[in-house]
Amino acid sequence: MKKVLVLGGGFAGVEAAIYLKKEENLDVTLVSDRDYFYIYPTSIWIPTGDTTKEKISIPLDQLAVKHGFQVIVDAVTVLDASNKVVTLESGRVLEGYDYIVVAMGQDKMKAPGIENTLSICGKPEEAVELKERLDALVAKGSGKIAMGFGGNPHDTSAVRGGPAFEVLFNVNTLLKRKGLRDKFELTFFAPMEKPGQKMGSKALVMMDKMFGMTNINKKVGSKITSFEADGINFEDGEKLESDLTMFISAGKGHSVLEASALPLSDAGFVVTNEYNEIEGFDGVYAIGDSAALMGPEWRAKQGHVAEVMAKNVAYNIFQHSQKMNSKRSYMEHLNILCVMDTGDGAAFVYRDDHGGKMIPMPFVGHWMKKGWGWYCKQSKLGRIPRIPGM
Repeated sequence: MKKVLVLGGGFAGVEAAIYLKKEENLDVTLVSDRDYFYIYPTSIWIPTGDTTKEKISIPLDQLAVKHGFQVIVDAVTVLDASNKVVTLESGRVLEGYDYIVVAMGQDKMKAPGIENTLSICGKPEEAVELKERLDALVAKGSGKIAMGFGGNPHDTSAVRGGPAFEVLFNVNTLLKRKGLRDKFELTFFAPMEKPGQKMGSKALVMMDKMFGMTNINKKVGSKITSFEADGINFEDGEKLESDLTMFISAGKGHSVLEASALPLSDAGFVVTNEYNEIEGFDGVYAIGDSAALMGPEWRAKQGHVAEVMAKNVAYNIFQHSQKMNSKRSYMEHLNILCVMDTGDGAAFVYRDDHGGKMIPMPFVGHWMKKGWGWYCKQSKLGRIPRIPGM
């Protein structure tokens, strides 16, 4: 029986472990620094109190029992990819594996004063703190709230823009329901001239309309120089005052990968081919945010792409273990796909080589995304069938 070690307990790692166990004669172990799988796309509702960290988390031991893989809760400190040896924070050494799947996610770029911000895409505890900070402002009855995201000049795919828009629109809806919207100043900020341009020109026009309809200010097109407790400083000399700042930093390669001997991109992500194989490292694969994403300029690291990579790698590893040459590529599945929630509705966003579109879905869109969150949790636990392609 071939042994597979999956490093990472996010969308890519968990999906890889599940699908590897669907193949025959594979012994699978997953390593994660958290003992739960966290459904990040639905964490946008934690700050507004529509859900909790516990409700959108799945204990890894439950997933392990259901699907038949083993779990080690520990952090990876050293990856010797050449020899397929992994050292954990506890000092434990893992070796003797035939295959390693690197799905450790990514690190975040850090601007000066980043400690004065909170992120919806960072540690789950930050989403909880966002709620506490927002609750305090609501209790006060007024305030200035700024939310935005940054970019990585070395890799345009390593940007998480959607959640910033979603949390901001959800906060707008919350304040409207409480009758406090006119007491708050909401501002979106980003250093690029056209944040969200990956979605396509039509989507950008609609986003501007949404900002106008919700009376949300914009500060874009100037580099962020630093964050302070009371606001954000920009290269053009302007300071955006803020009582609560949410900022989603762009991603960069995981620090553990720097000494792994694996080939890395300028942004620190593992360079693979379209089958997520790594040249010169037989039996080692990289998927999800850990991998340098191939494709057009508009490409973006998203959960559904990470899961496609995971399923493909499970298939490719089994074929390799059987000395078969059949392989599956993620390239044909490369697109941008999301339901951008606003708290009282949503917009369906899709982008591929033929262009992008954003379709408003008042009211029903919000419940569609809520339904997806329920589906994600229940299907991962095997309580309902998986829908093909989801």
